[in-house]
Amino acid sequence: MSSKRAQNESRATEKKRKKKSCEEAALSSSVEEKELQGAVKEAWRSRSHYSHGDLELDCHPFPHCIIKNFLSSETFAENLQRELLGLNFHEKSNDLYKFKQSDDLRKRTEPHIAGLRTALFGRFRSWLGEVLGVELEPTVDISCARYEYTDVLLCHDDELEGRRVAFILYLVPPWQSSDGGTLDLYTTDSNFQPQSIVKSLVPSWNTLVLFEVSPVSFHKVSEVLSQDKCRLSLSGWFHGPSLERPSRHIEPPVPRSPHLPRDETVLLEWVNPVYLDISYQEQIQEEFEESSEIQLKDFLKEEKFREVSEALRLSQIQWTKRGPANKRNYEVASLDTVPQCVTACWELLRSESFFLLLSNFTGLRLHYLCPADEDDDEDKEKQEQKEDEEATASSTESSAANATKQKGVLCVLTFGYSLELSTPVCCGEVRRWSHGGYTLLHDGEAARAEYALDLILPFGCADWQSEFGGYTCYVANEEDEELLTVYPEDNSLALVYRDKETLKFVKHVNHKSSSESAGRGFYDFSYVYYE
Repeated sequence: MSSKRAQNESRATEKKRKKKSCEEAALSSSVEEKELQGAVKEAWRSRSHYSHGDLELDCHPFPHCIIKNFLSSETFAENLQRELLGLNFHEKSNDLYKFKQSDDLRKRTEPHIAGLRTALFGRFRSWLGEVLGVELEPTVDISCARYEYTDVLLCHDDELEGRRVAFILYLVPPWQSSDGGTLDLYTTDSNFQPQSIVKSLVPSWNTLVLFEVSPVSFHKVSEVLSQDKCRLSLSGWFHGPSLERPSRHIEPPVPRSPHLPRDETVLLEWVNPVYLDISYQEQIQEEFEESSEIQLKDFLKEEKFREVSEALRLSQIQWTKRGPANKRNYEVASLDTVPQCVTACWELLRSESFFLLLSNFTGLRLHYLCPADEDDDEDKEKQEQKEDEEATASSTESSAANATKQKGVLCVLTFGYSLELSTPVCCGEVRRWSHGGYTLLHDGEAARAEYALDLILPFGCADWQSEFGGYTCYVANEEDEELLTVYPEDNSLALVYRDKETLKFVKHVNHKSSSESAGRGFYDFSYVYYE
């Protein structure tokens, strides 16, 4: 027998349970005082520094706000940390970052997580919208991250449609700058590109950091160097109207050069004789055409490889850091300062005979002597026939012009033969990789992607381990899945042919590489060849 009283008691009990499922998060008095809110609003508008109690607003290098003791209840903060540590975390790793991340927290029902979410995207959102003078959307965008030894988030600006303010709430043990994991803020140059780190915020227990997402809000999470601490944080974005963005800076293309006029004696001097055998070259080409990549071990003669390896360590070489940090960070040798043997190796990879050797390895048209495909021959014959007919029909062209246009070739005397208009070209660098080095995928690279043959020839990495980073990853455009990974290996020539939908990056070289056994870095010759 059921009574109305029993039903009412049951409903009351259910309401109590629902109330308990969301603990109220009391926030710092810094965001509860109306007068303080007005002062922060004025400071943000005028881009001036402001500090009061636990709140500090600094506008250099871009506006950011720090609120200590953000959660007024220490017990709430501790319980929140406990709930977060109990979540499932997933390893996240690509060109830009390596850390562990929870699932989206917008629907989590743990009482303290739910309570914080309600406070952040409720009354704190209203407070922040009033400070900025914009209406922020109720969109919930929040997750939890665990950074441990060697985890990192490299330089970026957070810009994505709809993001207006980024926030991070730290729930960390006692932390020092020597532990890494700092939030580093960059200045920018006249092209709105990151220039240098001018401020590093050390994570601190129950501290909230927020900043407006803008064209100059470049920042990074420096690599965690502590082997026994966990950098736990909640982070996300408040959404609203995006700030106006100037046109993205387009880097000038890297200059490309045709081959150097060097005959086969340079190959006989430098290259392992096994790779000069025609029948072995045919085997290499068959393997390359199946997978579009190959690694040729012991490529240089041992004495030549050893000579270059030792020369690259000499102090006479001037190394220049290549940036900007949102695209790359490594060192390049100034070629007019390198020893003669390094110059000779550099010229080997640019020589005419090496272009022909690459053609034999890959089947690509990197030299006029490389046999064309049957389809190419047919197309060429048709094109030649058409051009001959046009030349015959045109009586107004001068004999000099006819001589230049006939059969579609540009008559340039180089070793006694004519070069086609689509002369194969290349570009390259001698690079030094050490702790902190990397390259990133970026929009400009994706927009200008083209068919190309990559060459990497490493030096000085005998004790290098894959867990150090420094390896080259190939990925499909707009996808995280790795298609190929090329690990640095002494005197192992890596050749990879990529299409317009394939991009590459060099994985961040982490703190493990700094051990004495690792030699603290390595070098490579990096070339790109175009048909």
